[in-house]
Amino acid sequence: MSERVRAVYGGCYRRLVAQVYALTADLAEAQDAVQEAFTRALARPRAFERLDNPEAWLRVVALNVARRRLRRRAHLDRLLRRPAPGPVNPDGLSADHVALVAALRRLPAPQREAVALHHLADLPVAEVAELTGVPVGTVKTRLARGRARLAELLADDAGGTAPAPRTGGGSGVRP
Repeated sequence: MSERVRAVYGGCYRRLVAQVYALTADLAEAQDAVQEAFTRALARPRAFERLDNPEAWLRVVALNVARRRLRRRAHLDRLLRRPAPGPVNPDGLSADHVALVAALRRLPAPQREAVALHHLADLPVAEVAELTGVPVGTVKTRLARGRARLAELLADDAGGTAPAPRTGGGSGVRP
């Protein structure tokens, strides 16, 4: 393994897993997707060495792997006419973290992805737009609707009212 891959792995593996976990609500799936991204980096070490932002590249690969697996699982569930699996509660996660991931899972996929990338991955709106292939305005709409829906879901789960969602960028929704 190259020193750069080793250094990037040590510096961003946990962060990438947390970001993909917010999308999938399944820790094992998130870990597998990030591992697959690193496997692809190891398959092309020279290309990986030339990347300006290897973490961004790994994030895109891991998210694409996770999306593909989610689509396949949903398709299989439809074919077998079974309900989608519920969120996994891995040991060591706080109840708040589990509640947030469960609420994220109830968002439509485009909103969940926008919220996870913007608030958990701390990506600017323009970069989220580029990653998801939609206009900036669409990302802003998805973020606004996603935050509003999350506030409702978390308030319902808590049996009371949740604080109003933040409209600023970066770090408003953290597990």
